[in-house]
Order: sequence, then structure tokens, then C-alpha cells
Amino acid sequence: MRLNIREDVEAARRRDPAARGFVEIAALYPGLHAIWAHRVNHALWQRGFRFIARAGSQVTRWLTGIEIHPGARIGRRFFIDHGMGVVIGETAEIGDDVMLYHGVTLGGTALSKGKRHPTLGDGVAVGAGAKILGPVTVGAHSAVGANAVVTKDAPPYSVVVGVPAKARPRGDGEDTRRILMAPEFSI
Repeated sequence: MRLNIREDVEAARRRDPAARGFVEIAALYPGLHAIWAHRVNHALWQRGFRFIARAGSQVTRWLTGIEIHPGARIGRRFFIDHGMGVVIGETAEIGDDVMLYHGVTLGGTALSKGKRHPTLGDGVAVGAGAKILGPVTVGAHSAVGANAVVTKDAPPYSVVVGVPAKARPRGDGEDTRRILMAPEFSI
């Protein structure tokens, strides 16, 4: 657990230019608080304590503005920047080194049981306000532009933008942060 906390804080420091020290990040970043609470709630969910896990996720939502279903599977070094309005559904799967900005939804489109939420590969970055809906896969090291609405799979190393979103290959050396902030990649 201690290793994960250090990794999480270091991931925030690497991805947020405003981040200063360990104590500030650990104490003041609601995205980290939501992730840490999710780990506890997810462990309870897996052990069959479903009501307690859901109650814990609701308390975390009230405190942070970030809703993560305790059934969601989240990899290491996951970072939510700002975080308000982020929603992550029950069957979502998130790889290692993934970053989400505020207002992102990893939502479902079906009312039936089974896989209903997206899968994000390792190293994916998702811009503010993006909606990734249904059991789609966004391949590793892809970037989803701000306010994109993704309803189809995207291959690894792609840039996904628009409504409905379309994927294009990433250019060599294309910087993820620059992609997410460029006006041509938002709505």
C-alpha cells in the first residue's frame, strides 16, 4: 500500500506542472483521494461486501466530486487531474499510467448485465469533458481529445477527437499534453 501511495503521488508530480511537494499533493489532490478510497472500496466489493463498498464510493463522491464504482478495475499510477464530474462505471477497466481530466465519463450504453463500460489501455490520456461510452476499447498510448464522444474502438497510438469521435494515428514524438490542449482537438 505504501508503494502505491508513493507511486500515485509521483505520477501526480510528473503529470501536473502545478504540483509541488509530496505533502501538498497527498493532502490536497481530490483525484488521489478518490483513487485511494476506490482501492479500499474495490477490495470490499471483491470480497462480497457490496453494500459497504457502494456506500464508501458514495461518501467519496460527496467529498471529491469523483464517482468511481467499486467494481471498476484500475491499474497503477492512475491520475485524475482536477477531477470534478468524473464518472467511472462498474465494468470499466483502466490500464497503468492513465490520466483523466475533469468531466470525463466512462459510461455504459446498455441496461443488460455484462461488460457495459470502456476499457482504456496503458498510457491513455483523456481530455476534459470527454465521454467514452459502451464496451469500447481505447488502445494503449492513445489520447482522447476534450469533449470527444467515443462510441467505437480506437487502436493503440491514436488520437481520438470529435463528435462522434474518429481515431487517427499519432505522429512520431507527438506530445500527449499538447494534443489535449490544442484547439483543433477539442469541440
